[in-house]
Amino acid sequence: MVMVYQYIGVLIGIIGIIFTLLRFREGKMSLGMLLVWNIIWILIIIISIFPQSTGEFATLTGVGRGLDLIFILGIIGCYYLIFKIYNMIENIEQEITHLVREIALQRENIELKEDEENQN
Repeated sequence: MVMVYQYIGVLIGIIGIIFTLLRFREGKMSLGMLLVWNIIWILIIIISIFPQSTGEFATLTGVGRGLDLIFILGIIGCYYLIFKIYNMIENIEQEITHLVREIALQRENIELKEDEENQN
C-alpha cells in the first residue's frame, strides 16, 4: 500500500532535481555539485518508493535500523556541507582582502598623479 509520505518524498525529489538542473544551467552550480545533489535527490525518491530498503542497507552496514542509518548519513552530510561552506567563506575573505588592497593601491596611484599635476 502506498502511503502519503511516499508521494511527498517522490515529489520533493523531482522538484529537487528540477531546481538543481536549473541552477546548473544558469551556471550557479558546478558539475560536481550537480552530480552530488542529483544522487541525493534520486536516493530520496528511491527511499520514498522502497522504504524497506533502508532497513536492508542498515543491516548490511551494521546499523540497527534504517531510520538510524538515514540519520547518521544525514549528520555526515551536514558536516560535509558545513566544511564546504566554511572553505567557501575562507576563499571569499581572501578574495575580498586582495580586492581591497588593489583598490587602495589604485587610489594611492591616482592621488599621487593628482598631486604631481597640481604641483605643475
